[in-house]
Amino acid sequence: MAVKQILYIEDDPEIGKWVNSHLIERGYEVNWLKSGEKAAEFWEKSDLVILDVMLPGLDGFSIGQRMKKNYPETPVLMLSARTSIDDKLQGLQFADDYVTKPFHPDELAARVEVLLRRTGKLAQAELTLHHLQVNMEENRIVDTRTGEEIILTGKQFQIFMYFLRHPNQILTKEQLYEGVWGDPYMDGDKTLMVHIRYLREKIERDPSQPEIVETIRGIGYRVRA
Repeated sequence: MAVKQILYIEDDPEIGKWVNSHLIERGYEVNWLKSGEKAAEFWEKSDLVILDVMLPGLDGFSIGQRMKKNYPETPVLMLSARTSIDDKLQGLQFADDYVTKPFHPDELAARVEVLLRRTGKLAQAELTLHHLQVNMEENRIVDTRTGEEIILTGKQFQIFMYFLRHPNQILTKEQLYEGVWGDPYMDGDKTLMVHIRYLREKIERDPSQPEIVETIRGIGYRVRA
């Protein structure tokens, strides 16, 4: 599953570092630029562009319009502290979404996923993991040995999808817990471990020797895709 590349243009170092780190944690490859001066060098290989409006030199509106002219299929998400309806309407003449500051990183990540899915640039809709056929769009998991659908609980499914959104990445218990439950992980909490044990019982050939959800001793877990 190819890592999705995001071009992120933001001149504020504090906001830029914060957003950049959150996107990387979610498994994206990010090219963060402080201005639009070299943006054109990254347009072709970008799966999505996140643009701040207020930038040195060319503003985000001008950069976004130029990019859309050359790569109309690439989604653009505008970020701005401006909340006036006129600014939003100007941005949405070419952009696919518009988020006003301040915003929560989970909201930004959700909007990014929606844009990538809408344009068909999210990870492939179907993938095969050992004996599993996973359809990401239909939220359906089938055991290819029997042809039967594997039914997961809500939390089991959320954990599995979180792994699939971060393929080949070693995820700590803290990352997984905060990514799925949305709360800080408390040291010693066995909730995640129990859910993963039950998940393995449903998806692994031999849960005692897992091939899909690997344990990385002393760190966390990983799913190879």
